[in-house]
Amino acid sequence: MSKVKAAVCHEFGAPLVIEDIELRAPEMGEVEVTLDAVAICHSDISYWEGGFGGALPAVYGHEAAGRVTGVGAAVQGFELGDSVAVTLIRACGHCNSCGSGKPTICETRYDGTKGPLTTAEGDPMFQGLATGAFAEKVVVDQSQIVKIPVDMGKDVASLLSCGVITGVGAAVNAAGIRPGQDVVVIGAGGVGLNAIQGARIAGARRIVAVDMNADKLEAAKEFGATDGVLASEAKPWNAVKKLLGRGADAVLVTVGIAPVYDVAPRYIGNGGKVIMVGMPHFDKTATYSPLIMADIGQGIIGSKMGDVVIKRDIPWMVDLYQQGRLKLDELISGRWSLDQINEAIADTKTGAARRNVIVFDHG
Repeated sequence: MSKVKAAVCHEFGAPLVIEDIELRAPEMGEVEVTLDAVAICHSDISYWEGGFGGALPAVYGHEAAGRVTGVGAAVQGFELGDSVAVTLIRACGHCNSCGSGKPTICETRYDGTKGPLTTAEGDPMFQGLATGAFAEKVVVDQSQIVKIPVDMGKDVASLLSCGVITGVGAAVNAAGIRPGQDVVVIGAGGVGLNAIQGARIAGARRIVAVDMNADKLEAAKEFGATDGVLASEAKPWNAVKKLLGRGADAVLVTVGIAPVYDVAPRYIGNGGKVIMVGMPHFDKTATYSPLIMADIGQGIIGSKMGDVVIKRDIPWMVDLYQQGRLKLDELISGRWSLDQINEAIADTKTGAARRNVIVFDHG
């Protein structure tokens, strides 16, 4: 066991408490990673708010990067000192989903209350999102990490662990966007900007960003949006169809707001599909007209973590970044210390930030 500093949630919605917790050594198939950076994702905030449920006390955080500092038995392909991205994608490798190349929806359940974290007094602590990365170190399954270049900034690399793969993957993998198709991305935040980048990389003809904030619509054009429509318009889907000449081939909903899902099908044309990326709180529901969607061949597709295979997709995205074809540095809005995490979360909740990153100083 080793002591590490972490930001702990003792009560949903209450400020996180910076305190020492206990982290056990890596066991069979596990690795210890000393973190250099962890980004703040809206999923972390939803957990902290109690929107996804879960046990307390808990350590959240899952979009991280660092260096391997411990290796358990039967770990293959990783050594001490390796630079890695740390994700929440814990995959058993042998269930039906893993066997069919879909590790993001692995069917083997993980109980975060029986993970590597305990309180300083030895009581159970929930390892949020199978990662618990709002801490100086993590112990995770080897399936959750992938090597990155040693000279790549960890603050930038951390973004690959969730926001980038979720957005780019939703466009490329889940939506399967083909050259010449028209795409709408609802929400121009961190994940939305990456969905826009993914649509651009896939060769979309027109990419329309939809957001409540005019400044964010302008920023979206830096990432590949060809047009922007304010969501506050009376019927923004009509404005989109006027721009495109018809309904879109795909609309990617990157915000976790249930009422947005109610209207998302209105943006797509015959044969179009809604890609569900943003995750509302568990008690929120949306409604559709099955008759209309069936009659004109429309569809709704869930996309978890961009349907990625991290050992395939993260190296590809690193290469695009190194070529200058994928923007990462521009996604970082601010860098904060772990002691400032509550301020960083508050800033993220305003909706103005693309991604806030906690940077660790190991002296």
